[in-house]
Amino acid sequence: MSTPTAAYARDVSVTWWYTASSIIFIHGFAAVTWTIGVFADGSPPALVLNLLGVLGSMASAILLLALYRREPLQDADDTARRPVWLLVVAGITAAVAMGISAGSLLLGVGFVAQTACLVRWRGGVRLRLAVLSIVVIVAVWLVEVARLQPEGYAQVFALPFFVALLPPLTATSLWWWDIVRELDRARRAEGKLAAAQERLRLASDLHDLQGHHLQVIALQLELAEKMMTRDPDAAVEQVRAARASVDDARRGTRDLATRFRGVPLPDELANAADLLRAAGLTVELGVDIDADRAPADVLGPVIRESTTNVLKHGGGVSASLSLARHRGDWVLVVENDLRSPESPAGEGAGLAGMAERVGTIGGSMDAGGADGRFRVTVRVPEGVSA
Repeated sequence: MSTPTAAYARDVSVTWWYTASSIIFIHGFAAVTWTIGVFADGSPPALVLNLLGVLGSMASAILLLALYRREPLQDADDTARRPVWLLVVAGITAAVAMGISAGSLLLGVGFVAQTACLVRWRGGVRLRLAVLSIVVIVAVWLVEVARLQPEGYAQVFALPFFVALLPPLTATSLWWWDIVRELDRARRAEGKLAAAQERLRLASDLHDLQGHHLQVIALQLELAEKMMTRDPDAAVEQVRAARASVDDARRGTRDLATRFRGVPLPDELANAADLLRAAGLTVELGVDIDADRAPADVLGPVIRESTTNVLKHGGGVSASLSLARHRGDWVLVVENDLRSPESPAGEGAGLAGMAERVGTIGGSMDAGGADGRFRVTVRVPEGVSA
């Protein structure tokens, strides 16, 4: 038995969660560290004000990040961005409360700049904002050290420095996320463009093939019609030639369809996964390293029909596709969650057609639902073809 080596498709959501969790962790660490200093000061009103400021700042940061991910990359209008500005005001208010409770202008300015960096600005604004925040924070830092407590700041140099770096680090992280998101959009657009080009190529080939044969058939039948009264035998020959042309057209169409279906199975599975992701599903893809040796003429239509079933009848939020080699068989598994237990995922002639196609070459197919999920398992012997 060979051990399948699966290559799972990457998803940009992993990058987003890493980026967002890093920003929230650094944000919370800086806020809580200052809170410890306020707590050591022993002033209950200041501690309460600081805790309210920290909670408000964390809440606004989390909600701003959630909106940041959902917002389009293009500029949004002011009406659509109204919740963002409400959260910005809440974050600035919380930052002011933190600065007042800690007696530090630097703390308030730093978290105001941090809140501003969590907004999706128009092109180029975030860079200017990050540079401006660094200049302002450094100036406030120098003023605070000179006028308030230079000895204390000399002892805890790392904490103000950490707050000063928080806004530019946030801006850089979100800039990187925007790049990843743009690359993912470009990859999806490239896949759709490739599929559209393939359809156009097929349509062009089909037009040329059928146009040629239909023109020949029309001429042969027209000639047979004219010769029907004068030379019946010659007219019969023309009708036979037209029938032969029909057979040629049928063969050419079948060969063209076979060539179109002859997509390597790894590409077939990748296209199916991209189609499901474009429909809003979270897709897990596992492909054997030798999947290009599997019978594409048998499993290709099964993959397309299964993908269609998921789109038409599934209605869920996740799906998985895998192709692996197990004990001399190629095993294809397509699984998805259902909208409801009563969803008619197993109805229709599609599954019966797949079972018949697989059965003609000695394979087997199992399909059924359990625990809110529907699974199609197809086993095909190695080295067979339709």
